[in-house]
Amino acid sequence: MSRSSGTPVAGAREEAPGAPAPFTTDARRRLQLALAALWLLDALLQVQPVMFTPSFATEMLAPTATGNPGWIAASILWASRLVEHAPALLNAGFAGLQLAIGLGIAWRRSVRPALAVSVVWSLLVWWFGEGLGGLLTGGRDAMAGAPGAVLLYAVLAVLLWPTAKSTAGSFVAAQPVGPVAARVVWVVLWGGLVLLSHATPLGIAGSVVLAIVAIAVFLPPALMRVGIVIALVASAWIWVVGQSFGAVFSGDATDPNSGPLLALIALAYWPSRGES
Repeated sequence: MSRSSGTPVAGAREEAPGAPAPFTTDARRRLQLALAALWLLDALLQVQPVMFTPSFATEMLAPTATGNPGWIAASILWASRLVEHAPALLNAGFAGLQLAIGLGIAWRRSVRPALAVSVVWSLLVWWFGEGLGGLLTGGRDAMAGAPGAVLLYAVLAVLLWPTAKSTAGSFVAAQPVGPVAARVVWVVLWGGLVLLSHATPLGIAGSVVLAIVAIAVFLPPALMRVGIVIALVASAWIWVVGQSFGAVFSGDATDPNSGPLLALIALAYWPSRGES
């Protein structure tokens, strides 16, 4: 005896009209949780003993002013002096805020405000803590952490912003900003890393790889996946060879550096299973 066409099959999931595609929604949440884990790691690194001493300001913050334009350098030195006067109190606040951001992203009900706070905090740290990632000082490339790991936290917050918009047949990063804007972000990021490459044999080879990655989002889905795999391999190479795993066991690292964040961004562009 056949089932009536109007009777739902046992165990089948019913999707509300206009609901996001299950794959992209699940993928985005997994990436959000990975981002939350990185924020929690940052909070853990922020409570290392040296961070509660004046050395945090004088040896880690103030040096990022070197080579920057005068007015930017002056603002960085002002912030470092502020931290130097009350390192324990302010650093406890920094660690607590990063812990709150990580937990907030991990909890569905607070993911939006947590991501919003993370954007503001990331930009502040990028300016006052990383000296704009050293982009204006010269000599910084992807292997050295350009464009600044903390800036990539802000980029990820935007690309992983929760939205009910369905992008079936697209990729996670396209959900909040649309496919065109998401591709622009990709090209600016990876194309920018090409421009920062050094004119050495290894740097030229790296720039060719990064250029291939930069154009990958304009290719058919199958080739786009290949390009993203290359981006993941490049991210791992940058993190392991160039950044020594972010020096997270050095005692004075404040984040795992840009390698894991580049990989997380790459995964946000993986074409959904609806793409052939």
